Amino acid sequence: MANLQVCAGATLQCSFGAAPGVLNVLPTNRTLVGGVPAATLFDAIPIVNITPFAMCQSATNPAVIAATSAALGVFTPMPCVPATPGPWIPGGAPTVLIGPAPALDAQCTLVCAWGGAIKVVQPGQTSTLVP
Repeated sequence: MANLQVCAGATLQCSFGAAPGVLNVLPTNRTLVGGVPAATLFDAIPIVNITPFAMCQSATNPAVIAATSAALGVFTPMPCVPATPGPWIPGGAPTVLIGPAPALDAQCTLVCAWGGAIKVVQPGQTSTLVP
């Protein structure tokens, strides 16, 4: 079954984030989907591509650990700063290339160093399929 191609403006959600984030895609590959840049598996750079998810609620995040310790053990979420050490994990067979990299489809997942799983909630468009 084909999946929707993810593009700039897609809505993302982290399993430890308090609010959705947005995927920013730089137009370096010069491939557009619905008039906006198409995403690849390598569009995973924190802040540049992956915007913060409001507050982080991961007990393994050093900022949350420090704030919880300062609050004498009362769990204290802190502002999210995504820490994505690698590319997106393909959701299907990466058969379409955008420039030198496989296309990002709506079934892909991105791992945060603080234990969160980042998923695509809305791909940014609803018409272009990735086989």
